Amino acid sequence: MNTSEFRRRGKEMVDYVANYMEGIEGRQVYPDVEPGYLRPLIPDSAPQEPDTFEDIINDIEKIIMPGAASPACTELETVMMDWLGKMLELPKAFLTEKAGEGGGVIQGSASEATLVALLAARTKVIHRLQAASPELTQAAIMEKLVAYSSDQAHSSVERAGLIGGVKLKAIPSDGNFAMRASALQEALKRDRAAGLIPFFVVATLGTTTCCSFDNLLEVGPICNKEDMWLHVDAAYAGSAFICPEFRHLLNGVEFADSFNFNPHKWLLVNFDCSAMWVKKRSDLTGAFRLDPTYLKHSHQDSGLITDYRHWQIPLGRRFRSLKMWFVFRMYGVKGLQAYIRKGSNKVNEALLQRINSAKKIHLVPCHLREKFVLRFAICSRTVESAHVQWAWEHIKELAADVLRAERE
Repeated sequence: MNTSEFRRRGKEMVDYVANYMEGIEGRQVYPDVEPGYLRPLIPDSAPQEPDTFEDIINDIEKIIMPGAASPACTELETVMMDWLGKMLELPKAFLTEKAGEGGGVIQGSASEATLVALLAARTKVIHRLQAASPELTQAAIMEKLVAYSSDQAHSSVERAGLIGGVKLKAIPSDGNFAMRASALQEALKRDRAAGLIPFFVVATLGTTTCCSFDNLLEVGPICNKEDMWLHVDAAYAGSAFICPEFRHLLNGVEFADSFNFNPHKWLLVNFDCSAMWVKKRSDLTGAFRLDPTYLKHSHQDSGLITDYRHWQIPLGRRFRSLKMWFVFRMYGVKGLQAYIRKGSNKVNEALLQRINSAKKIHLVPCHLREKFVLRFAICSRTVESAHVQWAWEHIKELAADVLRAERE
């Protein structure tokens, strides 16, 4: 959507909101839809090709408004998380369709997702140990709990440990800055011998410092064998997994108890929108469920609806799934994949033409199978770092011109 269309659509949305406010007295106060009303009204997966803006707006009135703010915001979120999970080819255990035990929820950030997972894991291990030994107090267990992450993990993981009141230990990464099984097993052996209780592991897919990937296929089976919760943090790299050529980087997610990445980082969804999935939603609701009278409703124990207040730290929540719905439909899966892949052969060819026409540097292309690749070769012994930096700035400037021309 270019700026001209954005201006036009923005004015249309203002008119829509104003018309809604003018006619609000004629709308029904309490929805009369039944639990699960929304899922049959929309496809069970995201469209491959883009839908029109007009179709999406028409569906707002037809599909969303009959459910008002709730249950529409809850039901659309459940379906959108299934859509996104299918794009990533997540194991079916993480989806809610067909009454599975897992499901997805939109958190505000990856930091929240990690904290929620840690708190749920903490509650789960305390309940398990107290069931086996009723004389154990929560305080006695808490002082022995220990969690693990790579030494390359984001600082929010350490912060989750601080807030959760548990020890967090950094596992030394290997030469590729990845957490491996051998280092984790060594830490587990040492800590168990010291009387500690390992219960939680965070594996990072795409670290902040260098985009390294912890070895899920090694770490995952250890976590399952040792009965430790495995949380996978793919905050910014996770968007790439919607492309088949990058999906192998997610192999091993089947061992995880929870998985998270941020569509607001690389999937065109505005902040905040952090997608989190769990294999067993009862692990979250078991940790966070409280039901005061003023929050009770007629369907809460029916098993037919999702109460996301039991899946998160805040009570209130925004209608964040609506923007996901717009983005997924406006771009389609193929459009989102193209965005992740960035430049096409056509764009690279146009950039090469501009670079060589400017006659300040000269590049020679090649083909790597179907990809048109620009080669930057340094051939002179007198080239210094400053020359390379200057050339890079020149290339970036011309690339920006090409991309600007593509959008217009």
